[in-house]
Amino acid sequence: MTGAAGTVAGVIGSAAVAGDAVAAQRGGGPTGRPGGPRDVQRRELRGMWVATVANVDWPSKPGLSAAAQRAGLISYLDEAVARRLNAVILQVRPSADALWPSPYEPWAQCLTGVQGKDPGWDPLGTAVKEAHSRGLELHAWFNPYRVANHTDPSRLSAGHPARLHPEWVLPYGGKLYYNPGLPEVRAFVQDAMLDAVRRYDIDAVHWDDYFYPYPVAGQTFADGAAYAKYGAGFPDRAAWRRSNTDKLVREMSERIKALKPAVRFGISPFGVWRNASTDSLGSRTQAGVQTYDDLYADTRGWIKKGWIDYICPQLYWNIGSAAADYATLVPWWAETVRGTGVDLFIGEALYKAGDPAQSAAWQDPAELSRHVDFAAAYDQVRGHAYFSGKSVVADRIGAMDRVVADHYRSRARPPR
Repeated sequence: MTGAAGTVAGVIGSAAVAGDAVAAQRGGGPTGRPGGPRDVQRRELRGMWVATVANVDWPSKPGLSAAAQRAGLISYLDEAVARRLNAVILQVRPSADALWPSPYEPWAQCLTGVQGKDPGWDPLGTAVKEAHSRGLELHAWFNPYRVANHTDPSRLSAGHPARLHPEWVLPYGGKLYYNPGLPEVRAFVQDAMLDAVRRYDIDAVHWDDYFYPYPVAGQTFADGAAYAKYGAGFPDRAAWRRSNTDKLVREMSERIKALKPAVRFGISPFGVWRNASTDSLGSRTQAGVQTYDDLYADTRGWIKKGWIDYICPQLYWNIGSAAADYATLVPWWAETVRGTGVDLFIGEALYKAGDPAQSAAWQDPAELSRHVDFAAAYDQVRGHAYFSGKSVVADRIGAMDRVVADHYRSRARPPR
């Protein structure tokens, strides 16, 4: 065992794993149906995302001193321990910039307010060390293709790769993206991310739901030149785009395993692969976005091909949602991972709990606890991750308190 997995084991030892006895009582046999025997030594992920893009969670604002930034980061790690979580998913490459001294990309703007300015410390290195000392895993969260939340390359730092290679970049929907159709882009973004894998004892490489950008009505992602150059042999542009995303995932998987076999590779996609009305293999949902068709991300295929170690679909809907019912999607994903060796974690929308703009279900502090109860009936579900850090801290209506009281009464080891 290496990295935080070993640290967690050392910290927790052979004590009873949180949720194990409860899980055994709830049942959930090997077929995923309630009532069967369950492994009482079962491990589970209890994760918390900490977003840095646009200072969503941390740092609370740009330009804080190094000491204040470090204190803010440590407070999130301590919060995770207090909630008996065991993993922090820290966003370390928010917009083609870095939270470590990268030779490939500039320092992240979220730190100092000026992209490329040295913050005077190493956030990722500190996060790994401090997480491990607390028995937490540190999953390094990268965004492969987003360059900026604006379309003005002149606002990027002077030596930014996107300015040195303007042919790599496309504006779309008010943002700048690297073009996934260019082989040199795929190689570069992998190199940039793998630098962190090489330097630090991270426990996992984590990607979110952004591959090709979410569709924007009336706008075209202008990758026609790349398609003309590289699209021969594909039936249409959509198939070519999916192949590009497949290559990124497969190549990154191979390179991680070649570099550090113990580092896991996980992806947290939008929660609907395809609706059953589009594809009989899809879920009985009516989602407005389908990752296969709209983001050109064949999330189901990556599982079946064994390219990833875990999948953490963002099931950000309540039980009973008309468009995408949590109680429909959990069994669909459980069936999808069955027999593949890919761990299934469920991404939970803690940020919706108590938000007055959300439906009545999200005003109930017990909604998320019911999610964890429901998922416990499926052996393939190996844990949950909560979005995001500031919502865990604020816990607007006590939904996280309820989850912890009902399900996290003692510490747990993450799956390995």
